[in-house]
Amino acid sequence: QVQLVESGGGLVQAGDSLRLSCAASGRTFGSYAMGWFRQAPGKEREFVAVFTWSWTGVNTFYADSVKGRFTISRDNAKNTVYLQMNSLRPEDTAVYYCAAKSYTNSYAVQDAYDTWGQGTQVTVSS
Repeated sequence: QVQLVESGGGLVQAGDSLRLSCAASGRTFGSYAMGWFRQAPGKEREFVAVFTWSWTGVNTFYADSVKGRFTISRDNAKNTVYLQMNSLRPEDTAVYYCAAKSYTNSYAVQDAYDTWGQGTQVTVSS
């Protein structure tokens, strides 16, 4: 069974950058998706970005709110997915969760994911 360990959160100022890491233990093969969700205080958890791979290739998808600022990538050798966050804003403040699922459909739907990390706090001050 896959387990996820996140790291990289912290307190930064608006305009700064952070990189989150999500290391997966256990084998991930075939069609798979690893993504990031976030939950701000008093709000529902929302989709941020996802990296998908299958026999046909790889893809990345982003929420509109982070397009052009966040980049998701994967290191195959380390079985790790990264979320590079640039030009951070106070509204990016949230607990960020890494999630993984088999197959690449419904990648923006949190209920479709069966494996979650513990979450890492990102706080952006103005």
